[in-house]
Amino acid sequence: MSNKVKLLLVMFFAIVPALTLSAGEQEDSTAYLFRFVPRKDMFYSPWGGNGAELARLLAAIDRNREAIENGQMYLCVTSYGAQGASGERISKTRRNRVKSELIVRGRIKEMNFVTDKNVGEPYGDEYDVVVVRLPASVEKVAEIAGNDAADKVEAYNKAENSGQVVEQAPETDETATTETPVREYQAIQTQQAAARQELPEAEQTDGKPTVYNLALRANLLRWATLTPDLGVEWRVNRNVGIAVNGSWTSWTWKDNERRYALWEVAPEVRWYIGSEKRGYIGAMYKAGEFNYKLSDTGKQGNLMGGGITGGYQLKLNNALSMDFSLGMGCIHADYDKYTVIDGVRVKRGMETRNWWGPVQAGVTLVWTIF
Repeated sequence: MSNKVKLLLVMFFAIVPALTLSAGEQEDSTAYLFRFVPRKDMFYSPWGGNGAELARLLAAIDRNREAIENGQMYLCVTSYGAQGASGERISKTRRNRVKSELIVRGRIKEMNFVTDKNVGEPYGDEYDVVVVRLPASVEKVAEIAGNDAADKVEAYNKAENSGQVVEQAPETDETATTETPVREYQAIQTQQAAARQELPEAEQTDGKPTVYNLALRANLLRWATLTPDLGVEWRVNRNVGIAVNGSWTSWTWKDNERRYALWEVAPEVRWYIGSEKRGYIGAMYKAGEFNYKLSDTGKQGNLMGGGITGGYQLKLNNALSMDFSLGMGCIHADYDKYTVIDGVRVKRGMETRNWWGPVQAGVTLVWTIF
């Protein structure tokens, strides 16, 4: 095997763990995680354990109600999800969905929140989530609500840590005391409706999320050359996918004078890009054996290699997509040359060849299982 091919393989196996690694957030007891269906802004209590997380947060609000109402403790609300104009609008609506649940069910007010309007991506390996932190950090309160609010929170924290919390009367602002949670809820609902009207039509349609966990694949270009090809792809998360395709065929004709036989296995790691995560770049590796005799001289041997891939998935419906892909790299082949005399295979020498250029092409039908 040439030094170039060895270097290519080393690069491939170095890229794979780097792409599949997902940075996990250290568990934070002050963080409450609410998950959303990809590209949707509706808050579903049964989805992703939201009901249990909401109950846990409501209990924490009850325990700290006095400090929250006195302005000594805030809830920080942050969105994580797709970037871009449409993604930020969805994230804004999601924040308001969660806040409206807390206002109505937790009996708190808009003034008790500090809302981080920046959209972070991602939260550990989680996308399409809203994170509520109780209590909000002093730094975040200073950044959003101002230094006076932050000083009040810091003084409360110091007094609490020293065991000398001083009770303060709630603010007597007539407007604040007469506002009801229902009015605040209605205001937020109006804001949510306006945000949804701004969304593109594609973002407002109901349907299955475009991101799947497992799908079956069939490369139609391979099938067109009478080479059956099947594979699977596992989406580790919204960004990373691992695909494996395998091909096999065996044909003879002209009284065994002509031969076309092949098997290959090609694993690939992909990094999906774009707001809809349909385009991708990746790294692939392939290995196999072949036996071609399309003229008087046949070639039989093995191959291996790999390269960089790129492509785009065109969604046909909720279950089917077309995957257009191309890979560039190097294939290394060691093979024997032979002829057939009176039905006996006669060896005519050995050869080694490296091919640099296109190493993979696909027009692949993808069927989403779940």
